[in-house]
Order: sequence, then C-alpha cells, then structure tokens
Amino acid sequence: LRTSLLPFCPSQILDTAMAAENEAMLLRDIRNMNLEAYPKPSCGPDDVLVAMKSVGICGSDVHYWQHGEIGDFKMTGPMVIGHESAGEVVEVGANVTNCKVGDRVALEPGVPCDTCEQCKEGKYNLCPDIRFFATPPIHGSLQRYVAHPARFSFALPENVTTEMGAMCEPLSVGVYACEQKARVKPGHTVAVFGAGPIGTICSLVANGMEAGKIILCDINPERLEFVATLIPGLVTINTTGLDSAAVAAKIEEANGGKKVDSCIDCAGAEPVIQAAIYCTKNGGCVCLVGMGRPMMNVPLLNASCREVELQGVFRYRNTYPACIDLMATGKVDVKPLITHRFQFTQESMMQAFEACKSGKGKDGSNAIKCMINL
Repeated sequence: LRTSLLPFCPSQILDTAMAAENEAMLLRDIRNMNLEAYPKPSCGPDDVLVAMKSVGICGSDVHYWQHGEIGDFKMTGPMVIGHESAGEVVEVGANVTNCKVGDRVALEPGVPCDTCEQCKEGKYNLCPDIRFFATPPIHGSLQRYVAHPARFSFALPENVTTEMGAMCEPLSVGVYACEQKARVKPGHTVAVFGAGPIGTICSLVANGMEAGKIILCDINPERLEFVATLIPGLVTINTTGLDSAAVAAKIEEANGGKKVDSCIDCAGAEPVIQAAIYCTKNGGCVCLVGMGRPMMNVPLLNASCREVELQGVFRYRNTYPACIDLMATGKVDVKPLITHRFQFTQESMMQAFEACKSGKGKDGSNAIKCMINL
C-alpha cells in the first residue's frame, strides 16, 4: 500500500510492526496535528522507498493546519502534511533504472495521471487528477518513509545536500516562472514584485540565469535589505504609499527610463499587477505567480494594445533537473534562505509551524524557510 499517495483510511493506523516502523506528522483537524505511528509504505515495481532526511515547511502546510482548506482543496479526513522533501533511497522497485539504494534524491511532489489531454500535451502540472503531496486527499512527506514513483525522484550530486534537495520544490516555482513563463534571457531586465520567499527565489533564479538587471519591489524594507545581501547589484524599490502608476514610473527610472523586458508578480495584489503591466515593454511578459483576489481591475486594454503577455503560473513542470543544476553549479545559493532548523519530534515540529505562521523564530529573527531534519 503506497500510503503516501493514497487518501486516508482509518483502518491503516494499526498497532502493527509496520506502523511501528514509521511515524508521520498527521493533521487530523484544524489546529490538531500530532506525530503518530503510521503505516510504512510498500515499494511498487516503478517506485523507490525513500527514508526522509529533510522536509521544508511551506505556507500551504501552515494554511491547512490553521484552516483545513485552500480554495477548492478541503480536508475530508486526516492528512499527513509536507511536500518539500528529499531523502535517501532504501529500496527500489523491480522496474527502476534511474535510482539505486543509497542515492540521495529530491522528490517532485506531483504525480499526474498520464492519460488526460494536459498530460499528453506535456502540461502535466495542469492535470486535473494530479496527486500532489499534502493536497487533500493525498498524504504528504513529513514522515520517516515515503514510497514515490522513481521518475519523479531526482538524484542529488555530492555537493547538493538533502536540505538543498528539499528546496527544489520552492525553487521550481522560480525556475518555471523565469525560464518557461517570463522567458528570462541573459542581459534582460526583470522586475519582481514581492520580497517574500517566492519573490526572493524568483530574484535568485533570474540572477542565476544572468539577467542584466533585477528590480525588486516590496513595502517591507527589512525584506528588501535581506535580498540585496544575496544578489550583487540588485535594485530595490520600497513602494510604500505609491500607486501603480508611480511604482511603474520608479521602475522605469531605475531602468534608465526604459520599460523592463518582463515582470514577475509574487504578491497577487491588484495595484501590483497594474504596475507590472504599465512598466513592461511592448511585447514583453507579465508572469502571475502571486495568488490574489479572484476578480481584479487591471489595464487590460493597455496590455492588449502593446501585446504585453499575461502568463499564469500553477506550480511547475520539468524543473527539478534545472533546479539541481543551478544549485550544483553555484548559480543559485538557497542555503541563506534556510533560516531555522528543527528536529522530527512533536515539540520541535510544532515550533517550526509556529515560526512559519508568525514569520519569526523563538529568538525573534525572521523566518524565511523552516527545515525539519530527520
């Protein structure tokens, strides 16, 4: 039974030797989450069985813990949390050729159906039946053992740690946005809106892809200052109190009076998208990563008449090899983003979730990425 990719069944939790071998962080209800004995998954012929080593906590994990739902994804029963993960292969299925026991692997959390129109067109991230870690009713990876399809398990080179491997998941959003959607090229000027974790990652990826100038906008000066320590030559703009036209003007001023090649919105706010359209060059691209209100007022005619593309982003596809290469070659350094580390115990993991919820560690320092090590 590959429990990591199947809906929850109460009869699975038994006092058996199998359950004793595994433990999982199980979210049973809103704000009711505990480390419990959990069935150890079996390894199918096309799977690898992975002993988890590092699992990052994402904002969506915190949202399920606090609210039990995100949009149309609603919990209907207990669910193992976690989807940013890497570990060590301890068993391989009979048909597996790309992994071997002892390999350290990063796990891409979404497994598509392979039969729908989107999958056949290669757009597997849009598969309506995709099974994604810790998205109801699919169990996540914050457990000692996970069985996962080998084709979505990517070996890590020696200079990429399992913590870095777990960061492939959020890094994938940045790679997908920059490489496949905004189509960032060497020398391009890119404006990024939002200096939170994903905006920071998009800025790092754009820099790793040799963008000529990166302009980062936010209303939080501390965040802007932090990202500036990671990217030499980063231009930052504090947009506090500015309307969309004024923000666009500031960006163009920072770009020598010219509009930028592309914008990446990681905030999801209406004024941000307005400003992004205004400051993007004719024929350029505005990439929409942030999740905002379902209905917004945007200058659509402005975009249409200048052929400014609006590109949506939902998760990612075909990004893990690029993520691993960017980290292995040193073009992107994710280590400074891992600000707080925790252990696989009830007390320590609850501290991790509280830090992610508040944005602050117990010492008062800003929490960007909380990492749980097993």
